[in-house]
Amino acid sequence: MSDAINRQILLVEKPTGKLGPEHFRLVNGNIPEPKDGEAVLRLRYLSLDAANRAWMHGATYRAAVEANTVMSGGGIAEVVTSKASGLAPGDIVFGDTGWQDYAAVPAKHLSKMPKLEPMTHLLSVYGIAGLTAYFGLLHVGKPKEGETVVVSAAAGSVGSIVGQIAKIKGCRVVGIAGGKDKCHWLTTELGFDAAVDYKDGGTYKALRSAAPAGIDVYFDNVGGDILEACLPQMNNRGRIACCGAISQYDGVPSAHGPRGVPGLIVVKRLIMQGFIVMDFMDQRDAALADLQSWVASGKLKVQEDVIDGLENAPAALIGLLAGENRGKRMIRV
Repeated sequence: MSDAINRQILLVEKPTGKLGPEHFRLVNGNIPEPKDGEAVLRLRYLSLDAANRAWMHGATYRAAVEANTVMSGGGIAEVVTSKASGLAPGDIVFGDTGWQDYAAVPAKHLSKMPKLEPMTHLLSVYGIAGLTAYFGLLHVGKPKEGETVVVSAAAGSVGSIVGQIAKIKGCRVVGIAGGKDKCHWLTTELGFDAAVDYKDGGTYKALRSAAPAGIDVYFDNVGGDILEACLPQMNNRGRIACCGAISQYDGVPSAHGPRGVPGLIVVKRLIMQGFIVMDFMDQRDAALADLQSWVASGKLKVQEDVIDGLENAPAALIGLLAGENRGKRMIRV
């Protein structure tokens, strides 16, 4: 098998400004052979996430992506050959495969996935996106029935699920998204109570009228100016679940954090907590049971944005950073 072709996308240069197609190159490598404890995987679906861009800046909760290496990324893959107990050809797994057709990965770094259709749901609602939404909202944000929940990047993979879970829990839900179409989709299709178009300008005022009783829980995917607009509108003892800071990932030289934070946190007794979904993986089964029952009952709608072809991954990530996607964006390899 080692003489067959393994297409790989390299990050040839770390961007100093905005990410562009020139930062990537498609090359042909060999299919790896598994070492003891490893499995060789054939990538089926590649996850695209704003975090892919953050990894280029330096070490985060994982090592940085270095220039002239295969671009890092997680995906759903099928085991081709295995030298690891517990993994056999045909098994479906999730792991950090990188942007390539085939990868050799230690079994201890792989999660065995159930065989369900559509397989894409393993990357969206039953994958990192759905679990991030579930744990971030329910375990960090801790919304109570009747409270107002605001979520930014509300039309994205995580935000669209956060808002729907908040509705299931009996909250008033306001989504912040870019563009009238996305906002219309949130209120008509996903059942949000209101939506604010940050591209319209005047986010603070629009939020004020969308959430007249103030904000009890803010699920923050973006940081920057939108976090700054939400903070003064938080109610006493409000909770802020910090999931990401997409406004500051893609080479924005003037990116800043919200001003006046310490005083507001003290006066309003706010809890502002960052989290990583991996912190909660010991509770994954219970979360998946809830998510599956909500999808089955139609309470939770799954929106996916599937793009064909590994070669299109760079353009698809650049588009995601520009807010092109609605729901979970992924590559069908």
